[in-house]
Amino acid sequence: MVREAEPHFLFLNETEAEKLRPTRFTISINRILKEHPLGSIAERLDRTVLNFSYLSKYPGYEFKFKDTDYPLTYAENSDASLFLLKQLASDELIEPFHILPGMVRLTSNGWNRIAELERGHLGRENRQVFVAMSFAPEMDKVWEDGFRPGIKDAGFEAFRVDMCERNEKICDVIISEIRRSKFLVADFTLHRQGVYFEAGMMLGLGRPVIYTCRKDELDKAHFDTRQYNHISWETPEELRLKLKRRIEATIII
Repeated sequence: MVREAEPHFLFLNETEAEKLRPTRFTISINRILKEHPLGSIAERLDRTVLNFSYLSKYPGYEFKFKDTDYPLTYAENSDASLFLLKQLASDELIEPFHILPGMVRLTSNGWNRIAELERGHLGRENRQVFVAMSFAPEMDKVWEDGFRPGIKDAGFEAFRVDMCERNEKICDVIISEIRRSKFLVADFTLHRQGVYFEAGMMLGLGRPVIYTCRKDELDKAHFDTRQYNHISWETPEELRLKLKRRIEATIII
C-alpha cells in the first residue's frame, strides 16, 4: 500500500501565536514541546525517523525539510534540529545532511530502523487509537455504535480519555495517551476546542489524524481544519462503516 504523506502542520512560536489571538484558535509549538517533553537524544532520533517515514510516500522518496519544520525532530529550534539531522546522517539513517533548508531521504538503514521500532511500542503492535470528540450526552450513542465498533472493525482499540481510571491531572493523561496512540480520530461535531488541540498535537508528532464531523455541523468547522477530508456522517451506523473503510485505506497495520 502506498503511504500518503501527511500535510505539513503550521507550527507557531509564542510571539506568532499571540499575534493571531483572539481571531484564530492557535497552538504554539512551545506549548506542545513543554507539555510532552522527551527524554534522551536517542528517543528524539527514533521518533524523528518515524516522523520521516510518515512523510515518505515510498522508500526512496525525497522531501524538503525547512527551518520551520524543526518540531518534526522534537527540537526546540532550527539549530537543535540541524544537530539532530546531522546525527541521523552520521548514523546513516538519512542521506548526508548539512544545511537548512535541505532535502531529506531515508536510507535503507533508516527503513530497517523503522521496522525495528514498528515491532515495538511505537509501531505496528500498538493498536490504541485516541478519539478526540465532544463528551456531550447526545454523543454517547455515537461513541457506542459508531466510533468504538468502527475502530475495532478495522483492527484497533478506541481510547476515550474521560472513560479511563486515573490519578493524574486530565491534561497529563491526554498528552501521555496521545503519545502512546498509533493515530487519532478527531470528531468536530459541536466544535469543542480540545479536539482542535488534540488533533494539532498528533500532527505535531507526525502521526495520522482522521477527521470526522456530523453532516449538519460540517459547515461550522474552522477554516484551519476545513481543508482536510472529513468523514461526513448522519447516523452512528454510517459513521462505523465509513470510519472502518477510511482506516483500512489510509493506516498501515
